[in-house]
Amino acid sequence: MRFRFQRRFLCIPYAVFLVLFVILPILMIVYYAFTDTSGNFTFDAFVSFFTSISKLNVLVNSLMFSILNTLICLLIGYPLAYLLSNKKYNTNAVLVMLFVTPMWINFVLRTWATRDVLDWLNIGGGTNPYTATMIGLVYNYLPFVILPLYSTMLKLDRSQIEAAINLGCNKVQVFSKSIIPQSIPGIVSASMMVFMPTMSSYVISDVLSEGKITLFGNSIYLSFSNSQWSQGSFMAMLMLVIVGISMLLTRNFTEKDEGRASRW
Repeated sequence: MRFRFQRRFLCIPYAVFLVLFVILPILMIVYYAFTDTSGNFTFDAFVSFFTSISKLNVLVNSLMFSILNTLICLLIGYPLAYLLSNKKYNTNAVLVMLFVTPMWINFVLRTWATRDVLDWLNIGGGTNPYTATMIGLVYNYLPFVILPLYSTMLKLDRSQIEAAINLGCNKVQVFSKSIIPQSIPGIVSASMMVFMPTMSSYVISDVLSEGKITLFGNSIYLSFSNSQWSQGSFMAMLMLVIVGISMLLTRNFTEKDEGRASRW
């Protein structure tokens, strides 16, 4: 019997990758989160986390940093992406590359370079840990906002914008009723690309705050480095749950706004 190649066989490498590097690691995290060192089922990590004020403070602090970093990056990146995508203001793609180029440099090197610059400006982590950490977060994740927004705004329906102007809409109305609804997919994509990594980040806060600020990623790293597998796995699982919920919420939000934009 001759073997016949079918297109569905092309999904086999992806399925193997999904099982080995996504499903199995998640199952291992869940296993370690609810077992002790002897392999017995336990809720000790769950109880330990939700009864520890310090760990809850780290979670709240991380959420605040993530939300604030996302908002600041959007406030800076949105107008920049709009200007870069508008041929009236930008006729050369080189300007876009200037914002993306820092992503080519090693993440740790960028962070240490940022620390040196902030120390030179007297706003380093020794005296201003929160300010230094926030500047480092915005600097490192701003390109992740500009690029998806730029790609989305290149596809804006200019005829819809011109129609809004011809119908008597002022600049604010055109921006709020036409440009923003059309760019919602880019906003959501950019927000997720900033929010999720900020939650799991630990290098930026550890280096720029000089150890004075502990984010959720730091707690997970410290738990695993101290062989506290159960607590570290539970926190990692909790972070996955938070990320999953945020993705579900943003997906529903995107679908609603896309429907409104298409009906406008």
